[in-house]
Amino acid sequence: MSLTSVNPTSADPTFPPGFLWGAATAAYQIEGAVREDGRTPSIWDTFSHTPGKVLGGDTGDVAVDHYHRWRDDVRLMADLGLSAYRFSVSWSRVQPTGRGPAVQRGLDFYRALVDELLAHGIQPMVTLYHWDLPQELEDAFPSGSAAGGGWPERDTAHRFAEYAGIVAGALGDRVEMWSTLNEPWCSAFLGYGSGVHAPGRTDPAAALRAAHHLNLAHGLGAQALRDGLPGRARIGVSLNPSAVRPLTPSPADQDARRRIDALANRVFTGPMLRGTYDDDLLADTAAITDWSFVGDNDLRIAHHPLDFLGINYYAPAVVSAAPADAVDRQRADGHGASSHSPWPGADEHVSFHRAPGELTAMDWPVDPTGLKYLLLDYTAQAPGLPLYVTENGAAFDDVPGAGGQVHDPERIRYLHGHLAAVREAIAAGADVRGYYLWSLLDNFEWAYGYSKRFGAVYVDYATQARTPKSSAHWYAKVAAAGELPPSPTLD
Repeated sequence: MSLTSVNPTSADPTFPPGFLWGAATAAYQIEGAVREDGRTPSIWDTFSHTPGKVLGGDTGDVAVDHYHRWRDDVRLMADLGLSAYRFSVSWSRVQPTGRGPAVQRGLDFYRALVDELLAHGIQPMVTLYHWDLPQELEDAFPSGSAAGGGWPERDTAHRFAEYAGIVAGALGDRVEMWSTLNEPWCSAFLGYGSGVHAPGRTDPAAALRAAHHLNLAHGLGAQALRDGLPGRARIGVSLNPSAVRPLTPSPADQDARRRIDALANRVFTGPMLRGTYDDDLLADTAAITDWSFVGDNDLRIAHHPLDFLGINYYAPAVVSAAPADAVDRQRADGHGASSHSPWPGADEHVSFHRAPGELTAMDWPVDPTGLKYLLLDYTAQAPGLPLYVTENGAAFDDVPGAGGQVHDPERIRYLHGHLAAVREAIAAGADVRGYYLWSLLDNFEWAYGYSKRFGAVYVDYATQARTPKSSAHWYAKVAAAGELPPSPTLD
C-alpha cells in the first residue's frame, strides 16, 4: 500500500459504539513530588538534573503537581466527557530500588487515582513503564559491565517482571486494561544510542542490547500480569512505529526505507508479533553486535499473546540513501540535538528528509495519512488484534488571551485530520477501539523541558492553574456525539 495514496477523509463521520475517547499522560511528566512518600530517583531525575541535558535546566521535580492535584484533574476529565484515561506508574514510587518489596504509600496513590476514575465513569489504562527506570537499576552491573546497567542488562527485564506483578496485585481488581511498555524504541535508541533521553548514553551496541531486553521485559511482564490478573484483563503494549516513506521509488531509497523500518519497527514487532528477529536487521547490525545476548527462549517469551496493540503516532519519516548529518539525525529522532545517531547500522546509509506540509512547534509535519497507513498495516500484520491509538497530538505555541481563554485552532485542525484518518481506517477494516489524545495537560516535555505544550488543557506553571483550551472543548463535543463535525470549528 502506498502511503501517499491514503485519503484521511471519511464519508461516514461516526465512530463505532463503545469507542473509547481518552487522553494520556506519563508519571514523570505530570506527577512531581519526586521525593515524597518513599519515591527515589529515576533515570529522568538524574538526567534532568545534569547540566545541559534539558532545555532551560528544567526538571520534573514539580511538573504539574498531579500528585497533589489528581482529584481536580480527574474532575477535569469528567467535565470534558472522557471515557478513558491512560496513565503510567512511576516504578521508583512503587519499588524504589527496582527490586524487593513495594512501598504501600506509592501504591495507595494509584489505588486512589483508579478509584476516583472509576467513580466518574472513566476507564483506566495502566502503562507500567514510560521511561522512568529506577536509577539504582541503571547503576547496577549484574554482569560486571563497566559501561553501566539499565536496559542493556538482562537482569533489568526480570526486575521489570517482578514490578509488574506488584502493580497487578495492587490494581488488578479494578483495572482491566494494561500496557507493559511505552515506546520502547525511545527507551533503547534515544536513551542508549543518541543520548538525548535518559540515561544519556551513546553506545550503539548498548542500544541494541536494550532493545532486546525491552522485548524480553515485555514478554516477562505480560506473563506476570497474566498470572496476577483476573481473566477479564486485557494486556498490550504501546509502540511508536514509524510510517517510513522512501523519498523516491529508486532501489537505493527503498533500501533506506527497509533499514529504518527494521530499526524503528521490526526490531520490536518481530519478537512481539512473530517471535523472531528478521535476517536483514541482524545483517545490518552485525558489525555492531553478534546478538549473542539473545537467550534460547527469549523470543518465545517476547511473543506473549497480546489482547491489543497500542499505536502512538505523530509524524511520518521520509528517507533516502545518503549519509545523514547531525541536523538530519536531530530531525529524525525529534527529541533533541545530538551528534550521535539513534540508528545503529543505518546512520551511514540513510538520510532523513522533512515531509511537506504544516509544521507543529516541534517542527514535525502534520500528516494524518501516516496514522491511517499504520492502522491498516498492523491490521494486516496481526489480523484480529484490536488496536488503540494510545498517543496522538501536537505541540503548538499556545498563549492565553486577554480573557484568560486559550484558543488553539491549529490543534483542532490537527485532531480533526487525525481522527478522520482513524475513522477512514475503521471503514477500511481496522479494528480500532479507542483514541487517547496526547496529552491531557501541558507538562514536562522531556529534553525540551516546559518549552513545548502538547496539552488540551493549558497549565500556568507558576500557579498550576488549569484552563481547558478550545481544543479540549472541541474534543469533548466530538466524544459526546461519537462523530466528527464536517469541518473543524470553534463553535
